[in-house]
Amino acid sequence: MEFTHEYYMRLALSEAKAALEQNEVPVGCIVVAKDRIIARSHNLTQTLNDVTAHAEMQAITSAANYLGGKYLLDCTLYVTLEPCVMCAGALNWSQISKVVIGALDPKRGFRQYGLSLHPKTKIESGILAQDCSELLLEFFQSKRK
Repeated sequence: MEFTHEYYMRLALSEAKAALEQNEVPVGCIVVAKDRIIARSHNLTQTLNDVTAHAEMQAITSAANYLGGKYLLDCTLYVTLEPCVMCAGALNWSQISKVVIGALDPKRGFRQYGLSLHPKTKIESGILAQDCSELLLEFFQSKRK
C-alpha cells in the first residue's frame, strides 16, 4: 500500500468527524514519522474547557511524548484546517519538518497574519480541501439554525 497525502488526510478527516460527534469544531490531525502514525487528535476545546486544546496542540504534545523529545524533526503533520496563530507558533517551536493542510482558513489562518513556520518546515496545502471545507461548513451552518 502506498501512503499518499490523500491517505493521511482522510485519517485526519476521521479525527475531524470524531470532533464533530463531540460537538467540537471539526478539525482533526495526525502526525506521521517514517510512514507510521505517531499521534492523532481532534479539537477538544469544549470537552476540556480549554481554548488551547486545538487538534494541532494535542497532536504536537502526543507526538513529542511518543518521540521522547520536544522537536518533531522528520515528522509530517496533516491537518484538516490551516493552523491558527497559536498552533503555528507551537509548530514553529517544534521544528516539524512538514505540514500538510486541507482547507485554508481565510479568516483565522496563520498566513493571513503574515506569519510563517520554522524556516526548514515545508508546507503543502489543498489536500482534500473540498472535503475538509464541507465538514466545517456543515458544522457552522448547523449552529446558525
